[in-house]
Amino acid sequence: MAPSRSSPAVVADMKADVQADPVLLPDVAGFYAGRDVLVTGATGFMGKVLVEKLLRCCPDVRSVYILVRPKHGTSTRARVEAMSRLPVFERLLKERPAAFEQLRPLEGDVGQEKLGLSEADQRTVLDNVSIVFHMAASLNFKLPLKQAVEDNTAGTKSVLDFCCQIAKLESFVYVSTAFCNCEQEVLEERVYRPKVDPHQVMRLCRESDPDTLQTLTKQLMGKHPNTYTFTKQLSEGLVDEYHTKMPLSIARPSIVTPALREPVPGWVDSLNGPTGIVIASGKGVLRSMMCDAQHHAEVVPVDVCINALILIAYKRTRLSQDEAKRTPVYNVSSNEKQRITWGEIIDLGREKIHEYPYDTVLWYPDGASRTNWLAHTLIVFFFQTLPAYAIDLLLTLAMQKTFMVRVQRKIAAGMSVLQYFTMRDWDFRNDRTWALWESLDRKDQEVFYINNTVPVDPQEYLKIIILGSRQYCCKEPLSTLPRARRVLRILYYVHHTCIALFYALCGWLLFRVLDSVLDSTLDPKSWAILGQVSPSGH
Repeated sequence: MAPSRSSPAVVADMKADVQADPVLLPDVAGFYAGRDVLVTGATGFMGKVLVEKLLRCCPDVRSVYILVRPKHGTSTRARVEAMSRLPVFERLLKERPAAFEQLRPLEGDVGQEKLGLSEADQRTVLDNVSIVFHMAASLNFKLPLKQAVEDNTAGTKSVLDFCCQIAKLESFVYVSTAFCNCEQEVLEERVYRPKVDPHQVMRLCRESDPDTLQTLTKQLMGKHPNTYTFTKQLSEGLVDEYHTKMPLSIARPSIVTPALREPVPGWVDSLNGPTGIVIASGKGVLRSMMCDAQHHAEVVPVDVCINALILIAYKRTRLSQDEAKRTPVYNVSSNEKQRITWGEIIDLGREKIHEYPYDTVLWYPDGASRTNWLAHTLIVFFFQTLPAYAIDLLLTLAMQKTFMVRVQRKIAAGMSVLQYFTMRDWDFRNDRTWALWESLDRKDQEVFYINNTVPVDPQEYLKIIILGSRQYCCKEPLSTLPRARRVLRILYYVHHTCIALFYALCGWLLFRVLDSVLDSTLDPKSWAILGQVSPSGH
């Protein structure tokens, strides 16, 4: 991450931070030593990486409390035990076998009063915790407004109300999204007040009937493309209201991608965003996407993002009284010197997918980005939708379970959400985030690296993404690569043969139509009939 252009106000804020803190910040791990941390959303993609990083790189942290709710009949304890066996924690347990003794699961839910904690757990948190990371949120962009507000906005208010009572709270980090103010083209590191009152929206969602709320949704959301970005903006407004009551910071990650280095290169367990696109393209089921190749891809590896969160919580305790009068905001995003376009990602991704193909491929991966809606729609219809129905028909005739149409519907739903972000460009300012990293000593800069939101070698990172998604999402071991390459070579010839036959068929149909038109035009009987019709029509 490197400095980007900023308004004079933001530059002044950044300089004030540096001038008020002339001495290099102390050891980050030393800051966390002996402290208790509370994490919401710890079972999510980012949450797991945060827990792992705290336990591994801040080994003297006293306790890391994680709020976990029972889910689908699985208890909190069972969910945490299953989580501990994931590859994301292998390095931690190898280096520190007893690390999970510092992990304290708490059964609760941010959507409930007092987080749904038992009285004993409430007292434990209120008496001991000094650092809070609020990451819990619903990432479903298609959620109805009522559910999204309950999960993301009302849930955040519940956490804020509870944490206001913590006796020795030193830092509360709210994890937002860089796109919560997506109606803006230039996004500074400051709070943008929502155009509608968060409290009124929460009240409307509680009291209005579904039909009324459905009618009001578009008016309330304004230019927001989905309920996720809208409710995140509302939540930032709520957080800012509490800045006089508690030590707050807001972190705004952009699109979070697989790990660059830690805990293991390529780690990912979420199909959201670019990971899902890479897998769908690599499997051959995504042939076209609406994307402006000239626009910049606002992506950040998950480990870079988590390092930033840890530093943001740490930095909050170092602010002067004057600096603390405003809620500090950090855009954890790419920048001018390290930005990469969607076109570069697509070209490099296509190259690496052919070099490191997925094992179970349904067709030869040969998709492309487009900005023309008609061309995109035709390609999707002929090369995604029709083949899906054909394959499901064959499966039905063979008495097998169908799946391709369902897969295509999911892809269509996902792409309809993503195209808002792939067809637009933003300018994210991140001077405060960069200044945060620059103030560290060299050791902490190496351990908590946030200076490479986009790696120096994009080709290597695309390879990491593909191999990571292959191994951790698709459960395809590297030992299957030789077979996958053989299959891909066969599919290459099958694919291009089918393409040639398709265009030959189109040419033949066009020839038949033109031939029929010409025959009817040159038919003497047609001329005779026309000759009987007078120019006056009588």
